[in-house]
Amino acid sequence: MQVTAGGRRFSYTVAVPRTRARASTAARALRLPRSRCPVACTLDVLGDRWSLLVVRDLMRGKRRYAEFAESKEGIPTNILADRLKRLKANGVIRSRRYSEHPPRVEYELTEKGEDLRPIMRALVDWGVRHAGGQTPPKVP
Repeated sequence: MQVTAGGRRFSYTVAVPRTRARASTAARALRLPRSRCPVACTLDVLGDRWSLLVVRDLMRGKRRYAEFAESKEGIPTNILADRLKRLKANGVIRSRRYSEHPPRVEYELTEKGEDLRPIMRALVDWGVRHAGGQTPPKVP
């Protein structure tokens, strides 16, 4: 950049770091949708590799972090923590503290999360019919 002061011209360079600070999980989860298309909007909330598996586990009775971590798909714990935060920030799940020392929470679906049941049923049906999935056992 060049600046002129008192008839003299000065040049200087400003160093700008190449990396941007990452937004928090909640801030990323609540950013504006990329379009008004309902499919794109839904994918902005649920379209990653793991979120629907967490929702599936909640629908099948899992409530605690360790239970989600034990799922056979093997979600990495850092990803699990991030997905739980995102789903909570988007109002799909809520948490309830069940222990103060150490602090521990249980998760449950909100009404918004419960509205995903017919969609999950359709995904199960499609997966069995077209993707080699097996019909899951009935939830008691």
